Amino acid sequence: MKLRVLLISFLLVGALGAEDKDYAPGPDAMPKEGVPKGKVSQHKWLSDIFPGTERDYWVYVPSQYDGSKPACVMVFQDGAGFVKEKGSFRAPTVLDNLIHAGDIPVTIGIFINPGVVPPADEGQQPRKNRSFEYDTLSDQYARFLLEEILPEVGKSYKLTDNPVCRAICGNSSGGICAFTVAWERPDQFRKVVSHIGSFTNIRGGHVYPALIRKSDPKPLKVFLQDGENDLDNLHGNWPLANQQMALALKYSGYDYKFVMGTGKHSGRHGGSIFPDTLRWIWSDWQKLNP
Repeated sequence: MKLRVLLISFLLVGALGAEDKDYAPGPDAMPKEGVPKGKVSQHKWLSDIFPGTERDYWVYVPSQYDGSKPACVMVFQDGAGFVKEKGSFRAPTVLDNLIHAGDIPVTIGIFINPGVVPPADEGQQPRKNRSFEYDTLSDQYARFLLEEILPEVGKSYKLTDNPVCRAICGNSSGGICAFTVAWERPDQFRKVVSHIGSFTNIRGGHVYPALIRKSDPKPLKVFLQDGENDLDNLHGNWPLANQQMALALKYSGYDYKFVMGTGKHSGRHGGSIFPDTLRWIWSDWQKLNP
């Protein structure tokens, strides 16, 4: 028994030597000469489905969009982290490059921050609503997208209502949120990208592997990424939780892909492979009819 404990400790110490700095964005995450840039606009939203909350969101429209037909849609949780440069990558640049290359369809990106409740008194901090919105297992966030955000963006642009042409992406709690939206509403979203997804017991998300195994398969395409040095805390173990998710998806016959790296709880690994992730999640795009 002592030998087993020592061996496990040795393996864990060795794994902890890995660094997120080993992951870097590739050429498809960098601006390229001759590739037209899409436009990104920033907006604010006051929600009724999450009463009392306000948030920023950004809309990316590729230069190839001409309004002649509906565009595919990709929604991102924690939108600012995907839109703004943070030393890793900017999703709009990746979309520019891949749409121009014909690797993915003409796609409008919607990047949404979690809601906050403004402070009642001057000098106080706003109350963050992120965990409630992202980690809760319900259809509330899906309804927020379908009843508020997509109709609002749809006032300015033609968005597809074909669920196969709608993708949703997020990191950490945003990753489980992406899965929950598609799980609750596969009639509306069928493509999921989850980086370092929090499929742990923050608000009950650890039950998903069992639900996947015991439910009839849903028509989803799911990409999962995690790192061996992801979190291990009172809520659970992130690497084990993501492995359980992948095994459950495999058992139930889902179209899925799971990439395990050596990184920690950050977006660096997911960002470094993001172009190939999009190629995989949209590999059927030429057969689609938005």
